[in-house]
Parts: sequence; C-alpha cells; structure tokens
Amino acid sequence: MSTASTRPSRRAYGQELAENFGVDGAPFIVTRSLPHAELAVTEIDVVRPFGRASTPLPRQDAYMISYHVADLPSVEYWEDGRSIATGPVAAGRTTIHDLRREPVVLIDKPLHTVQWFVPRAVLNVLAEQAGAPYIDDLRHEPGASVFDEVIHHMNRALLPSLRAKEQVSRIFADYLTTAFAAYLAEAYGGMRTGPRRLRGVLAPWQERQAKEMILADLTGATPLATIAAACGLSSDHFARAFRQSTGLPPHAWLNKSRVERAMTLMREHGQSLSEISLECGFVDQSHFTRVFSRRVGLTPGVWRRMISR
Repeated sequence: MSTASTRPSRRAYGQELAENFGVDGAPFIVTRSLPHAELAVTEIDVVRPFGRASTPLPRQDAYMISYHVADLPSVEYWEDGRSIATGPVAAGRTTIHDLRREPVVLIDKPLHTVQWFVPRAVLNVLAEQAGAPYIDDLRHEPGASVFDEVIHHMNRALLPSLRAKEQVSRIFADYLTTAFAAYLAEAYGGMRTGPRRLRGVLAPWQERQAKEMILADLTGATPLATIAAACGLSSDHFARAFRQSTGLPPHAWLNKSRVERAMTLMREHGQSLSEISLECGFVDQSHFTRVFSRRVGLTPGVWRRMISR
C-alpha cells in the first residue's frame, strides 16, 4: 500500500470520502464552529460494492467514527497494512478509526454507515474550553465495534438532516456536530467538565445579545461561533449556557421563534403561506409545514382557519 506522501491530499469527508468507497455522491455536513478546526459528517451508502479495498486516506491527526446504519455480515479491515479484524458488525454499532494509522476496509458487500471526521484539534479545543488537559488518544480497540446508546441516538436524529441539509440551519448543524465531538471527548477521551461549568447560565446581556442575533436572521445562517463570540464565550460553553438559560438549545429556540413569527403573520391575513414560510426563514412551504406541525400539532392551514372562525 502506498504512503500518504505519494498521494494528493484529500478531504476525509463529502465526495472525496465517498470516492474511496466507490460511491458517486454522498450527503454531508461540515461545520467550523470551533476555532482552527473543521468537523464533518458524511453518509456513505454502498449499494453496489466494487469488490476491492477502500482507497487509503492521507495520514492525519484525526479520527473517523463509523456508525453502522445497517448490518454488515462480515468485514476485513487493515491498519498500517496489517490485518486487524474480520467478522460481522451489527446495525447500531460504532467503530473508531485512527487516521494516523491509515485504515482500509474491503468493500465487497453493501455497506451503510455514517462517517464522522473528527480531528484531534477539535477535541483539544473542547478540552481547552473545559479547562481540561489535552486529549492524547480516544479509548478504543482497533477494528472492534461497540454499542453506544448516545452515539446511536445522535446518528438516528442526524440522518434526516443529512438527507435534507438544505433545510438544516447552520445553528442546528453546529450544535449537533459540536455536541457529538464533546461527547467523544468526555466518553472516550477522558475529558472531565466541572459541575460549576455545567450549571452556568448566560448573563442577561448575553441572552439578549444572542436572541437578537438569532432573530435578525431567521434562516439560521449565522454561525453558532459568531453568536458565541459576540457573547464572549466559546461555542461549546455558549450552547450549554443558552440551553440552561432558555430551556432550549439554540436551534430549537430558532424554530420556536420562526413559528411564533409565522403565527403573527397568519393573524394579519395579508400573505400566503408560501410567502410567510420564506419571510420566517424556512426553505419552502413544506419545511414550514413540518416544523409548525411538530411544534403546534396542527398544519399552518388548519391553524389559520381555526383562528379565523
């Protein structure tokens, strides 16, 4: 197997990752909510396996966290050119791969995974923000899969967003990906966050500033890091404190605000539902209907007719 120095640099997410598995196109999300660090997640669905080993990615100080959406009857896996593991992997299980060891897998069976690209720099930014020592390694056994209930539910919650990412706000993407990395740092990197930090809430001026910035662009395009910086906080600390202060994560508070604004506009009877959906930051009317129905229990049309009686 060739070394990293003989191959052009490729990103370990998105289309460049999909090509390693013989897949033409793959939904992915990238977030840069943490300073000097890039975090990404890609859905890889191999329907027609090409029958050879995946192309090795360039060695880098990062991890690939593979969540298995479907059962894999057997797998052949190598690190540094050495055979590591064979055997089945059940749906819902997770494997951790160290990209410093050039992991390779044989693609000879259908494979459906969610691949998280997590540089160690991301973990260490989170550790620094928590006042904890840097993370040397993630605790894992090469090639072995584990069932982690938190990772399982996070990925199941993420899949619909990956497949319709045009309807996903930057705030939601930043929140979920950062929460995933923070969980890895704590559960597998040994990072410990003090109880005082967890109890923290936003100061009144910080809460006001954050809400004003969210309301100023209901599309959710303002990065979480930008809002956090305006409050003088790291993204991770801000997300925790915002939830403690408001009872909702930032992306959920955004959706609540969108729905409240839509209700105000529907009472005025001057705009169509399609016009209201765009003014309130939704991608389209169907996106508006889904979010509104989940929050209110009625579709916008039914709600509007009900209040007009």
